[in-house]
Amino acid sequence: MVTHLTEEISRSVWHGWGDPARAKPLSPGALAFLQRTLRLASVEAAHPPVALADVRVGPASLAAEVLAELGAITGTEHVSTGDTERILHAGGKSTPDLMRRRGGDALDAPDAVVFPGSSDEVGQILALCVRHNLAVVAFGGGTSVVGGVEPLRGTFDGVVTLDMRRMDRLLLLDPLSRTATFEAGIRGPAIEAALAPHGLTLGHFPQSHQEATLGGYVATRSAGQASTGYGRSDDLVKAVHLETPAGPFDAGSPAPGTAAGPKLLDVVVGSEGTLGVITSATVKVTPAPADKAYGAWSFPSFEAGAQAMRRLRHDGARGDMPHVCRLSDTDETASTFKLGGWKTGALQRYLGVRGQGTPALALFVWEGDSRAIRARRRRSARILRRAGGIPLGPLPGKSWEHGRFSGPYLRDELLTRGVYVETLETAATWGRIEDTYRSVRHAILDALAENGAGAYVQTHISHVYSDGASLYFTFLSGLEKDGLAQNARVKDAASRAIVAAGATITHHHAVGTDHAPYLGAEIGDLGTKVLAGIKHTLDPAGIMNPGKLIPSNTKEHS
Repeated sequence: MVTHLTEEISRSVWHGWGDPARAKPLSPGALAFLQRTLRLASVEAAHPPVALADVRVGPASLAAEVLAELGAITGTEHVSTGDTERILHAGGKSTPDLMRRRGGDALDAPDAVVFPGSSDEVGQILALCVRHNLAVVAFGGGTSVVGGVEPLRGTFDGVVTLDMRRMDRLLLLDPLSRTATFEAGIRGPAIEAALAPHGLTLGHFPQSHQEATLGGYVATRSAGQASTGYGRSDDLVKAVHLETPAGPFDAGSPAPGTAAGPKLLDVVVGSEGTLGVITSATVKVTPAPADKAYGAWSFPSFEAGAQAMRRLRHDGARGDMPHVCRLSDTDETASTFKLGGWKTGALQRYLGVRGQGTPALALFVWEGDSRAIRARRRRSARILRRAGGIPLGPLPGKSWEHGRFSGPYLRDELLTRGVYVETLETAATWGRIEDTYRSVRHAILDALAENGAGAYVQTHISHVYSDGASLYFTFLSGLEKDGLAQNARVKDAASRAIVAAGATITHHHAVGTDHAPYLGAEIGDLGTKVLAGIKHTLDPAGIMNPGKLIPSNTKEHS
């Protein structure tokens, strides 16, 4: 049994996010704003999670001889069928995942949780699972918000979750080539701690940074807050070692460039555990920045701010782009001002005097050498001012970064107070960004209002490209009696709107189960068959993470 590995957190995160000691309660002003905006009768605590002891867990179905074989591979202390471990691995951190566990439902928990210590052990476990007809789910930080680590059995006789936390070492650092090879189970803060003594950084800081693992970054093709400067995970990864049911698979090349056929690395990046288990990855690293500077600008509308972002990307030199580019729409800006205290209230009044009654707030962070940053900021300022922006100084950007990783904790309190909250993201070309924003926003509002509830949708651009940008939607409403049905209704409406707009079904949250029904509309029937063919080659028995990424059939959504 391995309860010692998670005993210290088992009573805190089985129904929520991260370390509850980091959570900050909503202020009375925020609660009043929510109650008024969402037309709620009350926001007092009304939906607390059940006690851990009351969570329902289905019976573990693995035979004693199978457990003994697993123990012979990893050591019996690294195999658990205990209820606590199984509950902790019963899903990820999507709103439906948390709703189920808060309500006491972990009936689909895996039959066993195994903690492998090496790539060889992973390969042996996969061979065992093929022999015994067992599904396998690779589990890193467990932060998926799209159903990516749900332990689905499908047609198999059981399901085993492989928790990768023991595989967390820096294997090789090449400072001349600026590459580093890590085991896949290492978490974001540990990556940075390993690189810091060498003056290096990965530069990948998604909101899940404190909990997520390198293997998860690669498997989901994630994007961090500073990806405009450092690149997304798919820009950073050089090579991956994958253990598959068909054998070990090394994808990528140490060479700086190659023309040796199609890029097989892209078969693994974004594969979401459906082809095998990522056990290590080689990534590009960068000298840690000597300095950091913040800036905030206000624009008269979200559309004007989006145009400013486009001009910043098109008209400025490539090296001038801020590492972080974030633009809130007028609703997100309004909520920021409402909840920010007297300082943001004064800022809102100032912008009103300047003619921006419903502003859209943009935040920027520049990293690098202090002298170069000053020059880059000056050149960016000229572009932003010509686009109608009003400079607001560094404090809004510093405030945002200070609370950057606290957002997911708010969902736990909101669900307890009877507030439904969910997020959804996409990306579109500049020519389609405004239509996508409006259509998806309206689809969410209409779906939330279907039963007469109040609703609030706020949106921001979080990543900027030469040809377009991402859109990240956060939406809130009163929690209906059947919260799972409410969530499914809203997510379906939004996903259909995304497909109809010609945008991508996911920019950085991955596909999982949530987006799988819509992926066929983006990649086509033949593309679906190509993915299925690759899976059949590497996973002939289909044991790897069933039900995720690859559509079971191509559905039309229009």
